[in-house]
Amino acid sequence: MADEMCAGLEMEGGSRVKMLLSYVDKLPTGREEGLFYGLDLGGTNFRVLKVQLGGNDKHVISRESREVAIPPHLMSGSSSELFGFIASELAKFVADEEKGTSLSNGKTRELGFTFSFPVRQRSVASGTLVKWTKAFSIEDAVGKDVVAELQTAMQKQGLDMHVAALINDAVGTLAGARYYDEDVVAGVIFGTGTNAAYVEKANAIPKWEGELPSSGQMIYEKLTSGMYLGEIVRRVLLKLSLQSAIFGEIDHTKLKTHFHLRTPHISAMHHDDTPDLKTVEEKLKEILEIAGTSLETRKMVVEICDIVARRVARLAAAGLAGILKKLGRDGSVDKRRSVIAIDGGLFEHYSKFSKCLETTLNELLGEESSKFIVVKHADDGSGIGAALIAASQSQYRNVE
Repeated sequence: MADEMCAGLEMEGGSRVKMLLSYVDKLPTGREEGLFYGLDLGGTNFRVLKVQLGGNDKHVISRESREVAIPPHLMSGSSSELFGFIASELAKFVADEEKGTSLSNGKTRELGFTFSFPVRQRSVASGTLVKWTKAFSIEDAVGKDVVAELQTAMQKQGLDMHVAALINDAVGTLAGARYYDEDVVAGVIFGTGTNAAYVEKANAIPKWEGELPSSGQMIYEKLTSGMYLGEIVRRVLLKLSLQSAIFGEIDHTKLKTHFHLRTPHISAMHHDDTPDLKTVEEKLKEILEIAGTSLETRKMVVEICDIVARRVARLAAAGLAGILKKLGRDGSVDKRRSVIAIDGGLFEHYSKFSKCLETTLNELLGEESSKFIVVKHADDGSGIGAALIAASQSQYRNVE
């Protein structure tokens, strides 16, 4: 893992691990003051939030947020329609939140934008959309700068707001956790997809073009494939059923449907602690239309869930160990406390996965080195992290 990361830093396409530059060279320190906004767009909803920062003593004084569902027709319409809708909701949120208050010194409001789709970044506040994923298919947005699209839409709304940074959820998690704990070295997402961001020395990035950032640091993004636990289990069950008829005579239609079995279903079956595995029985019947299973068969289904989840958790732990090794923070030489902040539904809700991840990491690092490594759940990195990065990148930060 560490070798692949080094290769990915050398040149574009030099590794199986995509080492994507985030262009963020300053993380929040806890000293930031003022009012900042965040916009988090990563699925069928988006979230807008406002954070009032009070510097060293007070940290986050207040935070307000609002979630907005995106009308389905806007997910396949035009770029200007989508960003127009987002900007109008943002303008409403700002108007509601700022009733009776005034921004001091005529400063432009600043926004951090978490955009969890594939983007090719060229600077901290610009990035062209490579392709849509999830339920989006707005063709005229591909190849365009998403920050420029949002900025234009906000101007049309008469909203005086500047996008200070474009990030994704892993960078947001890193920023949100670092704000409260300076020992955080990486932000990781274990959810529908897997993603990590860490701080790299700028002079360790041979493929970096142009002037090196003034801080001498660069936050780096490492992406691996999504975690298709449900799909892996479905394929195993299908193969077993076709080869050995473990489920008896059944209609295989549902079992043959790609991605029909989802990770929350696997988690529910894996965590079933009823004596007769009632949850497993219900899930098999409800989702795959497999009824009348024996207790023996249900036990085997749980074992398959366990094998698949354990494999994923151990691979995930190896990735974390690779990042720590690459940073020289695996506890073998550097005895400083190193914190890995993790967000995402897989880590948060699938407890057998997260427990296995932590025990594997300890096993890989060894008992002595593990004492210096902390793994913790970081909630809502993608939202507050965006506002905090806007604060650290603020155009007013050096102005008294």
